[in-house]
Amino acid sequence: MAEAIRADAPGRVNLIGEHTDYHEGFVLPVAIPQRTHVLIQPRDERYVRARSSALSHEWVQYEVGRETPGRSWLDYVQGVTATLARAGYDVPGFDLHIDSTIPVGAGLSSSAALEVSLLRGLRILLNLPVDDIELARLAQAAETGFVGAPVGIMDHVACSVGREGEALFLDTRTLMIERLPLPHSIEILVIDSGISHALAGGEYAVRRRESFEAATLLGVERLRDVDEATRERVENLPPLLARRARHVITENGRVLAAVAALREGDAPAIGSLLNASHRSMRDDYEVSTPDVDALVAIGQRHPDIYGARLTGGGFGGAVVLVAKAGTGRTAAEEITHTYRQQTGRPGAVLVPAP
Repeated sequence: MAEAIRADAPGRVNLIGEHTDYHEGFVLPVAIPQRTHVLIQPRDERYVRARSSALSHEWVQYEVGRETPGRSWLDYVQGVTATLARAGYDVPGFDLHIDSTIPVGAGLSSSAALEVSLLRGLRILLNLPVDDIELARLAQAAETGFVGAPVGIMDHVACSVGREGEALFLDTRTLMIERLPLPHSIEILVIDSGISHALAGGEYAVRRRESFEAATLLGVERLRDVDEATRERVENLPPLLARRARHVITENGRVLAAVAALREGDAPAIGSLLNASHRSMRDDYEVSTPDVDALVAIGQRHPDIYGARLTGGGFGGAVVLVAKAGTGRTAAEEITHTYRQQTGRPGAVLVPAP
């Protein structure tokens, strides 16, 4: 029997740049300590058997080449093998054990980390001639083409090339990357609101559709392409579409400003940009919830926090905060405690990791 293959990939938190990637805009994700690990044991039969220590200890299986959507978390595995087959690769059967510390539904790319870690393992097994960016493209294709989640490529690139201790400035149009070390004056915190979200369908897909309707009315293919002259016409759109367009356009600007602030080590400026991003997500894109807003507000009021915002696609998930260096764990625990008392939600500190 062939030797088992191990691979892994990190989750990510998006510091700023939400709902910009599917408009080929700018994003600024950061890898987090939580990771997904896979163990792949090749088989002679053309069946994949999989189990997840986090979701199901029982084996579930399917035949390679006969992948069928609608099987919950297994769809992310099926999507990978189906996508590789469409790309012309001969995928054998294998046993797959998944072990992950990335919480599902927290907006921290648990699905992308699974796809990327599996593709990393299969790249070794099949000697695939794909680099880390192409691997991210395959992972995104699995999620959009098979699972049906209309996500951009940010999550997959971040999980494929991101490293702890740095922000990844990514232009999602060109996939050009700049690695920006995080200033020593700050800590990145992540707190789970306890409200799970799902991106395959639902309001996320509605927001995406609305934003492209706005782009069409503005005469551009994507809102990344709005110039100063076109921007003056945003307020002439139907009010709802104007809000959607305004968020994406201004969020792209906030990413560029945050990159400059990171380079300069300007922690207050980074915090102010996070606060502005949350207001835009809450008011213009309308992807927040009252309890998430409460968590953000509690964080923003804390004396050791520069700024806070909802991170991820929205409708639940986690909040990202920028704290003064050396204060992060205490501040995160205090904020979470207040949030639990105020909302009755469980809440959980994810970064710093327990």
